[in-house]
Formats: sequence, structure tokens, C-alpha cells
Amino acid sequence: MTQAGARPLDLICIGRAGVDFYAQQIGSRLEDAASFAKYIGGSSTNIAACSARMGLRSALYTRVGNDHMGRFIREQLQREGVDTSHVITDPQRLTAMVVLGIEDRETFPLIFVRENCADMAIAREDFDEPFIASAHALLITGTHFSTPQTYEVCRHALALARANGVRTALDIDYRPVLWGLTGRDDGETRFIADDGVSAHLQSILPEFDLIVGTEEEMHIAGASTDNREALRRIREITPATLVLKRGPYGASVFPAAIPDDLDEGIRVAGVNVEVMNVLGAGDGFMAGFLRGWIRDEGHEQALRYANACGALVVSRHGCTPAMPTVEELDFYLANSERIPRPDVDPELNYLHRVTTRRGQWLQLNVLAFDHRAQLVEMARECGAGLERLAVLKQLLVDTVAQAETRGELQGRVGIVCDDRFGYDALTRATGRGWFVARPVEQPGSRPLEFEGGDSIGSRLIAWPTEQTVKCLVHYHPDDPPALRWQQEKRLLDLYRACCVSGHELMLEIVPPAGDGDPGEAVWRSVQRLYNLEIRPDWWKLQALPGDWLGRVGALIHSRAPHCRGILILGQDAPLEELAAGFERAAAVEQVRGFAVGRSLFARPARRWLEGELDDAGFGAAVLEGYLELAGAWQAAAGRAGG
Repeated sequence: MTQAGARPLDLICIGRAGVDFYAQQIGSRLEDAASFAKYIGGSSTNIAACSARMGLRSALYTRVGNDHMGRFIREQLQREGVDTSHVITDPQRLTAMVVLGIEDRETFPLIFVRENCADMAIAREDFDEPFIASAHALLITGTHFSTPQTYEVCRHALALARANGVRTALDIDYRPVLWGLTGRDDGETRFIADDGVSAHLQSILPEFDLIVGTEEEMHIAGASTDNREALRRIREITPATLVLKRGPYGASVFPAAIPDDLDEGIRVAGVNVEVMNVLGAGDGFMAGFLRGWIRDEGHEQALRYANACGALVVSRHGCTPAMPTVEELDFYLANSERIPRPDVDPELNYLHRVTTRRGQWLQLNVLAFDHRAQLVEMARECGAGLERLAVLKQLLVDTVAQAETRGELQGRVGIVCDDRFGYDALTRATGRGWFVARPVEQPGSRPLEFEGGDSIGSRLIAWPTEQTVKCLVHYHPDDPPALRWQQEKRLLDLYRACCVSGHELMLEIVPPAGDGDPGEAVWRSVQRLYNLEIRPDWWKLQALPGDWLGRVGALIHSRAPHCRGILILGQDAPLEELAAGFERAAAVEQVRGFAVGRSLFARPARRWLEGELDDAGFGAAVLEGYLELAGAWQAAAGRAGG
């Protein structure tokens, strides 16, 4: 094998790319499913994404439609770190889709919607030899040998791989419905014997260095329903390393002759896990095995990766989103003796949540205008109708857009906006790559109440997943026990709801005025919430006096090193006071920027509501202060970094 690092890619995957619509009602017939979660899917797509999570430099070669689902696949793969340079947009065909259900532990109905779909239209001109030669390994899944066109293209890719010393791997991925052997409504059936399919597969087996399949998949490739006989027939055709997946019994590797007793192969036992969903588990297994195989870590280690990946996937909803990251998998393997049930282990589930989050913001300049009570009072004082507040918030979104361009702040801007007066503003800001946060607290509530009622989980269902949940709580660890526990219970409910919905959470902790040293109160509050296993993705805090902010940063580093960071709030302080606070805050590694509101917009907003400023004048006044504050943060961060 070529020396590690000598080629820019570890793995190129060729095969299916579609969108999975998973029924959210577990234990229901597909006919009775009421709602669905949308994920990227298709075996090759799943393997490419999981391989990237495994730390491999992976790429996908496929086609998607010129449609919303095709763009979703491309964008999600890019978020996963997969090279999409050869994900081709087909101008005529739609992106493939699959509808899936989880009826019981043995029944997983699925319908492939793949009539003349984009990924089956791959062509030679979609890639070139240098692309194939740039990888250590090429993986192809069996479905892409099922039609004359895809068969010819994949054979061509294999020839280029062999000519350039690229190792080749086959995931048999046998779906009888995709070979035309069942009715179109029967995507669940995993095995139908067919001499024609067996002969077809056997024609390409000699081209592979690695062949992986379940018992049923080895049966179709070996034209026998006896495991040993099927493997021996395959061995007569190819010297490839064979990997037999055996479900809860683990898996076995056969690098040479097939023994009489299959347990004499290289075997690693399976992992004990409660099965929710078997769909996608084989793709996770394949990605885990490829991690060890491509890096020449030995068959036993590759099997450990593979079995653990497969076990984690079967315990979760979906395929690609269920795949573990390298940090998550390594944590599990290092601690497996004390984790008898990985599917319910809190630390493992936390690691999965925080290591699969989308994007990152190393610096943020956030304009916060989620104010409701303050703006209602201001509007009444100015004699303006409350409908004007919705217009004001849309103007503030326009101001952030101008600042992004004028201040060259791409990837560093954001808003905090409510949906009571700012629904239209939120929709204008969402989907632009900004940091967008949305409050859930009832303004001024103590104890904490959620706006819209107690059922916070049902409310989050309707929120875009890119929106961060923001919650302000007036909290002090020395509050009376009944009050403190009531607030903590609300925060626990909110955190757990975010873990289920997939939204990130930003907690804003503001101690009640006059309750002692605010720095100590905030530090103790953060510590208390961590003790309750509440680990938000973000904190929104004051630029605390003395060394308290540094102590909070150290606490975050020790208790939740995956925390996104701290944003400094404004509390209507003058800009020069905020700039002075930035000097202290920027020295703390966990501080990522600011989320400031009234300090920037309160005075211009009052003049606008009174009719002294027009829309342009209001926007210009806020823009000037916003850019000034962004410059102050940038300067402070630069000095701290230097």
C-alpha cells in the first residue's frame, strides 16, 4: 500500500445517494406513521459520511438531482467533511428517496423511490483517472452493478483503480427489490436466491481486494444458502479478504482458505446492545472496518471498530445521523468493560451529540433583539402600535446583513430574535449561514416559565434545527430550595428536549440584582448546572469582574470541553464600557464574542418609533455602533491572541 499521507484521499465511495424519510413513530406500521425525519441516505453515502466521522479523508462519486433533496445531500456531506467534488448534479433526474419505518424489533418496512433516479445515471465523464488515483481505496456497493450502465461505469472505475495501485472494496449490499426480484412495495426483503444475480456478481468479484457481506449477501454472491459452501465458492473465484457479518455474533474475517468451522476464522465477538433499528448498521460496520483496513491496523482491530460502529447504529434512529464519530467510538472501545449497554450510556450519548454538531464559530458578533417586554413598553411610551415592532426587527436583520458585507464579517455574524414580534425577521435570517438563536423564556419570569406553555419539546418540533435555543434565567445557587429546584427542573426539561430535538442550547445566567458578588454567583451557578448534568452548547454571560470569567472558562474546560463557548451580553451598557469588558473577556479562551442588543439599538429605536428617524436613518445608526463594537472585539481578541 502507498505510504499513509502520500495520497490526498483515503477513500472514494461509488453508489447510492438519496434521502431517507424515517417514520418517527416507533412501533407503528408504516401505513400509520404520522411524521418523518429527513436524513441523507444510501449505502455509499452512509459509508462516506461515517468514514469521515472515523477520521478518514473520504469522497463520494454519485449523482443527485437538481432539486432541494440533491442540494440537501451535497450540503450535509460537506458538513460531514466528505469531498463532494464528484457529486454531480443531474439536470434531468430527481434525487432518490426512501421511506422507512420501525414496526418492531424484526420488522423494518421500506419503500425505495428510485424510478430513473439520479444516482443510477452515473457516467464515465463524471470522473477522471487522476481522481480515482488520488485515493488509497475505492469502495463500490452491489446495487451499482445491477444495471448495464452502472455496471459498465463501475467496471471502468475498477480498472482505473487497479492500474493505479488503489485498493478495492465491495459491500455486496444486496437488495432484491433493486434487482427487480420483488414487488416495488417490498424493500424489506433481504434475500431471494437468483442464479442470474449470483452469476452477475461473480463476474466482478475478482476485481476486489476486500468483500464484505451478511450471511444472506454471501449466499447470493456464492450461489448457496450454506455459509461455508457460499464462502468456498467465492474463494474459488477471488483471493480477496472476505468479511462475514454475523449479527449479534459479531463477524469473521477469512484472508485465505475457508475452514471447515467458520468460527476458526479471525473473529471478534459482537456488542450487547438493545436493537432499535437495523437499517444502516451494515454501513456503519463497513465504515468502521475500512478505518482499520485502510490504515493497516490488522483484521482484529478493524473488526473491533466495525462491530462497535454497527452496534451503536442499531440502537439509534436513522442511518447517517446514527453513525459514531472517531472520538465517540474510541471512548467506547477504551471504556467498553464499564459500558455494558452503549445505547443508554449518558456519556456516550453526550459525546455523540456534541461531536456531530454542524459548523463552528470561532468568533461571533451577535446582535440580540429578542427583547419583548422592553420594546412593548418603549412602543407604548412613544405612542407607536405594536405592529411596528415586527418591522423594526426586520430592519435589524437588514442591518446585520449590511454589517456582514461592509465589515467583512462573513461567518462571524448572528442574531438573537424572538418569534412573538420577530417571526418574519427569523425567517429572513435563517438559512444564510448566520448564528441564529431564539428565546424560549417568558420575559421576566422568576421562577422560569416557557413562553407558549410548559410543553417545550412539542414547541421545538416546529423550529428549524439550525436555530439555537436561547434561555435567560434569573438564577442564584443560594435561592430558596423550592425556587431553585423549580428553576432547575425547567432547565433539565429544556436541556433534555434539546437533546431529543437536535437543537443547540444557549443558557444566559443573570443573578438577581443585589445578591452578592455576581462573579461568584455565576461561577457557582455554572458549576451547579454541570452537577445536574446540564451541559449547554453555549453560555451567555456578563464580562465578569476580576478573574471570575477566567474561572468560569476553566470550569467549562474541565467539565464540558466540547462547549461551543461564551458570548458576552450587554445589559444596555455604553459601548465604551463594553469595549473595556472585552479586554478582560478576550483573554479567556472560551469567549467567542458578544451578543449585545439595547446598547446598539435602544436609542435609535426610540427615535424611529417616535418618527424622528426613517428606516434608513435607523439602520445607519445601529450599523455604526454594531461595526464599532465588532471592531472593538476584533482588536481585543487580536491583542489576547498575540
